[in-house]
Amino acid sequence: MNNDCHYYFNDLRVYNNSKLCNDTWDAINNLAGSLNWYDLYRKVYPEGPLVLKGANRVATAYVAGEAKEYKMGYTQAEYTPWLKHLVREDSPILGNAVTSYLNREDVRKALNIPNHIQAWTGCANIDYHYQDEASYWIYPILRHKYKLMFFSGDTDGAVPTYGSRRWIKDLQWSKLEKTRPWFTDNQVSGYVEKFDGLDFVTVHGVGHMAPQWARKQVTTMISNWVHNETF
Repeated sequence: MNNDCHYYFNDLRVYNNSKLCNDTWDAINNLAGSLNWYDLYRKVYPEGPLVLKGANRVATAYVAGEAKEYKMGYTQAEYTPWLKHLVREDSPILGNAVTSYLNREDVRKALNIPNHIQAWTGCANIDYHYQDEASYWIYPILRHKYKLMFFSGDTDGAVPTYGSRRWIKDLQWSKLEKTRPWFTDNQVSGYVEKFDGLDFVTVHGVGHMAPQWARKQVTTMISNWVHNETF
């Protein structure tokens, strides 16, 4: 901040940074290259028990006798192809447990997935479009028309809690209640802030996919919030 360094998502805004800024940014990316950006304390699989590399990352599920292939785990470059200029090609693999689970024949049957449907995969070829203001613009439009909540896993490095706090502050909506902890089984699960038009909730110890890694906490949070109950 003192050196006036600015870096934006996918070079959305061009800024003439100094050599010191660029060198520092390169150093940060090198140091963080082996971390899971989506959950900074979550395990990654550079090799893993299944040696998730190359052809070994392709698995086969059999549904009604028909073979369906799927990829086990994704690198960060594969998750976010629009960020390839920031993510190393040898970035770690972010796991495959959910993919393997959802491709089991008994799970597909329980979810009423027809046999002709392809195997489930973590990512699809989506043509993403983005804009300068991201989703910031929609909150003033929805304010006081709908009940709004934004939650953030506090170990998310891709959409960090700090950044979410900054854009919420920029809304300049008055705070209705002071920041307080919320609990699950008498353990702190995060913190709640209530603004005039938006509730902001953090989920402690998990990242981008908070419902996946804090299922009980997030289920309690959403259920109580929908029913106007304290959590």
